[in-house]
Order: sequence, then C-alpha cells, then structure tokens
Amino acid sequence: MVTLEQITEATSYIISKIDFKPEVGIILGTGLGALVEDIDIIQSLSYKDIPNFPVSTVETHSGKLIFGTLSGKRVIAMQGRFHFYEGYSMQQVIMPVRIMYNLGIQHLFISNAAGGLNKNLELSDIMIIRDHINLFPENPLRGANLDKFGGRFPDMYDAYDPQLIEMAKEIAKEEGIDIKEGVYAGVQGPNLETPAEYRYLDTIGADAVGMSTIPENIAARHIQIPVFAVSVITDLCYPEKLKPAAIPEIIGAAINAEPKMTKIFMKLLEKMD
Repeated sequence: MVTLEQITEATSYIISKIDFKPEVGIILGTGLGALVEDIDIIQSLSYKDIPNFPVSTVETHSGKLIFGTLSGKRVIAMQGRFHFYEGYSMQQVIMPVRIMYNLGIQHLFISNAAGGLNKNLELSDIMIIRDHINLFPENPLRGANLDKFGGRFPDMYDAYDPQLIEMAKEIAKEEGIDIKEGVYAGVQGPNLETPAEYRYLDTIGADAVGMSTIPENIAARHIQIPVFAVSVITDLCYPEKLKPAAIPEIIGAAINAEPKMTKIFMKLLEKMD
C-alpha cells in the first residue's frame, strides 16, 4: 500500500528541486518517448532520485520526469512508465498520477503501444481510446480510500474526455492524419495473448489490447482529471494477420507512428484553453 505520506514526501522532494507548476501530465508508452525531443526542457529528474518513486525495469523506458513547455503549455512528461507486470503494486503504478496532481496538472495525456484486434486497424495506426475494458486482476483504488484524491466510488461514464477526443479528430483531419477510434482492453501481461484470447477480446468488444493505461486512467478520473489517450497499433492480432510477435518489429511500428502521435498531442495542447 502506498500511503499519503509517501506521496507527499515524493511531491515535496520534486518541489524542492524545481519551481514549476505543470498544467498537463504526459505518460509515454513503449517506443513513443521521442515526444520529449520537442519539449523545451527546463529540468529533468531521474526516477531513482525521487523518494518512494518506482523505477522502470523495462529496457525501452528511460525512467525520467521531464519538466518543460510544449506548444505553449507547461508539461510534466514521464519518459518511461510502470506496469503491473513488473511486480509493482497498482498503488505504485498510479503513484506518478497522484504526484502530478499534487504538482498542479489539470489534464492527463497517455500513449501506449497496443495489439490491434479490429480488422480495420493496420500497423502504426493511431487509435484514439474512447473507452476501455479493465481485465487487470487488481484495481488501483482497492483498499482504504485516500479522500484527498476523490470519493470511494468514482464514476467512469466519460473515462476519456469527449471534448478532447473531438478536438483530436478535428486536428487529425486538418493535418491529413488517418486516425482510428476504439475500445482498449487492458491485461496484466507480460506475455502476449494466445490466438484464443485474441478471439475472446474481440468478442467482448475490444479493438486493441495492451498492458497499461487503464490504471493511470482510473487514478486520474478518481481525481476528476480529464484524460486523452491513444494507442499506437504495433502488431495485428486478428486471424488474417496474426503471427508470432517480434519485439523489434513492435518497437519499430511504434517509432514509425510516433511523429503522427506527437503532432496530434502538440496541436491538441495548442488548442486547449
């Protein structure tokens, strides 16, 4: 269990190191860290230096908090996120969201790499997440409720902000970016799914599947922070295209899509009040 005192201690350390109040938090997924190159960086902090803060164990996740400006907005970006499959508790996985809230964020942007279940999806497609199906074996809000961050039973009707979704779709149209929209299923991992599991996920209404995003979304909605999230489709999981997964190919598909995702994020930041 992560305590309020531990969250407060981590927040206080960050504040002692940098005088900066971010407006928007950004969590970057596998192969999608290049967005940081467009941030006018004021300062960065290594995860390992922040008290009580988890440390990313995934090779493709850098493990830094980045502070700076992007498209005229003050942002804090997680260059590397935490996953339940790494052995962290769900409270540790969502700890950064709560710290970002303490620091002042008013919106949260999330990206992830995901497998495409819908036959209309192709490699390196950008899929705006409009809803999700939570298949994780643990909920990040289980246990004693921390009232500072919200009530016991948060509503999830608009888990992903409809206004931000519509703005992003308009931006994609203006920029000539082919964008999709769908439902994201979150599973524990770290193994990828079997063909039968992919068929099951498709049957229950998922368009893409991954191992992140939903815990952070739940934490943000608990605090009533609007969330915008996208999946980059890095492998195809429907019968006609399904094949054994190759991690370098998955990373490559994410890198290919990253410029489109970056443009949408940056333009969306520009248009936000």
